[in-house]
Amino acid sequence: MTTSLLLIVGYLLGSIPFAYLLARRHRGIDLRVAGSGNVGAANLLRTTTKKIGVSAMVLDMGKGIASVLLARQIDPGGAGPAVAGIAAVLGHIYPVWLGFRGGKGVATTCGVFSILAPQATAVAGLAFLATVWWTKYISLGSVVATALLGPLAMLAGAADVTVVAAFVVAAIVIHRHRSNLSRVFAGIERRIGQSA
Repeated sequence: MTTSLLLIVGYLLGSIPFAYLLARRHRGIDLRVAGSGNVGAANLLRTTTKKIGVSAMVLDMGKGIASVLLARQIDPGGAGPAVAGIAAVLGHIYPVWLGFRGGKGVATTCGVFSILAPQATAVAGLAFLATVWWTKYISLGSVVATALLGPLAMLAGAADVTVVAAFVVAAIVIHRHRSNLSRVFAGIERRIGQSA
């Protein structure tokens, strides 16, 4: 019963489509047909302004954080926070409100693991920044950081359930980036600073 509740709560929190809502509110555009068509903060950043894009990233991180903190109140010391965190990422990627077509889940993942594995998340964040600075590809930075999250959590001594959750989420997020990786290898992926 508790696990089911946490899955539902995590999913519903994660499924709030902040990037979509901000695009409609401030620019009157539908992210599903603008830019890359992705309903996430990166596409919002390209199709609107830095302020709006960063706002969506912060809000997406916030819903990941909220899902874990709320789960800790419901299931302190158990697997609930990790379960809710995974559900929040899935909610962001597959929101029921938008026909299960959402973002890539990176900011929400960052929010989830900033609570579950803060040291690992901090190092993964530095890897993200270094990769984006070096290559100018946000998608590649996202994949590198997410792939490192599980091993870093393990090295930092995080709970086993957190490590497993990190590997599960990494697999989901990297799978969502498969088209981006194909474009990176083909040399046609948009670099940071390029408009949609």
